[in-house]
Amino acid sequence: MDLASWLRLTLIPGVGGETRRALLKAFGLPQAIFEASPRALSTIIEPDLAERLQGHECSTEIEAALEWAALPGNRLLTLADADYPRSLLSSDDPPILLYAKGDTTQLNRPMLAMVGSRNATAQGTRDAEAFARTLGEAGLTIVSGLALGIDAAAHRGALASAAGTVAVIGTGADRLYPARNEALARSIAEHGVVLSEFPLGTPALASNFPRRNRIIAGLGLGCLVVEAALRSGSLITARLAAESGREVFAIPGSIHSPLSRGCHQLIRQGAKLVESAQDILEELRWGSPPTATVATDRGPVMQDSSEQQVLAVLGETPCALDTLAVRSGLTPADLLAMLLPMELAGRVAQLPGGLYQRLH
Repeated sequence: MDLASWLRLTLIPGVGGETRRALLKAFGLPQAIFEASPRALSTIIEPDLAERLQGHECSTEIEAALEWAALPGNRLLTLADADYPRSLLSSDDPPILLYAKGDTTQLNRPMLAMVGSRNATAQGTRDAEAFARTLGEAGLTIVSGLALGIDAAAHRGALASAAGTVAVIGTGADRLYPARNEALARSIAEHGVVLSEFPLGTPALASNFPRRNRIIAGLGLGCLVVEAALRSGSLITARLAAESGREVFAIPGSIHSPLSRGCHQLIRQGAKLVESAQDILEELRWGSPPTATVATDRGPVMQDSSEQQVLAVLGETPCALDTLAVRSGLTPADLLAMLLPMELAGRVAQLPGGLYQRLH
């Protein structure tokens, strides 16, 4: 019943992500939303929307989704699920429900987004595959969008490493687009995860792909753009990553190539120019010595249980103080008192926008 309620909340027309999260914040779990009185609902949403919320059952769609989730390898992940990607919780618009095919435990491993042109050059394709393989061998799961060109090359390179890959698609999880990547998608579902927020049966609509891009950006510690024209969806992903406090990387190219201009524009705007996968690993401080203890004149300073709790819920991606308070159960004032000495000790860093990030 709980899962059916989550599905129902996502399937009602006219109820968007912001409205869903406002309702969940006010009433708790979805079942409580549907049991609330029209008057109580009207304090959060418009009365006509409250009527639609209570009158729309979506029983056929819910039954189909539950049957799909019962198949081997399929999974429905809600905000309350332990396998829901924690990195998305610190993004601006986390979906409240995800359709997943594959090993969902991979969704909480450290990831890096890789995106680029669908009409990639042969060199760009080789670069994407090589970067993805090297970064995967270093322990970073590669997330991309299953599109032709750079996305497909990134997935192929990542599949050659132990870290695997996550494909975020802009259709329903029961549909694959483009058809030319069907075999690749099956391989990803076997060795990684295919992920979608869209209801089953959703076709490839142009408006869905920018929404898909925010999930790609939110999952990664950073975003690498391999090749991109000036008017490119990859630049949208890079912008969303930057707005979420993630690092943005770009590979430069020839000044004569249209597919280099998007990357060059990102570099002018502050993206990190990279010539090798090692440049990314160094910027992320990946593989640097652990800082669980800090040497001082008084000997090593060990983390107490409260600090360990904060580091555990902070995870690997930048997080706002309010979000951290919800996850940890501590007040913002208590957290601030703890975060300052942790920052001085080199265990966390404060980023622009009031975000905090765990340091390796």
